[in-house]
Amino acid sequence: MKKVLGALAVLAFALAAAPQAMATGRATCEDIPRKEWQSSDTLIKQLEAKGWKVRRVKIDGGCYEVYALDEKGQRVEAYFHPKTLEPVPTRPR
Repeated sequence: MKKVLGALAVLAFALAAAPQAMATGRATCEDIPRKEWQSSDTLIKQLEAKGWKVRRVKIDGGCYEVYALDEKGQRVEAYFHPKTLEPVPTRPR
């Protein structure tokens, strides 16, 4: 029960205080030609400037999926739009 409450608290804080999308499921980005995508290196630099330690970036559902430690050292799985690098909301699994 403590784990569930802790996870809910982290999720609520992250959604309220941070502009990134916390992954609770999958995200889907519209189909955009790869030539219009910004590089994953640009996304990594943007997140590192916020204090994140990016562990892995992959493509999922046409979005960048990022596994990282946020500025507080907490694990984050977040999705970002490949063209705008804006956070993408996720849908429940």
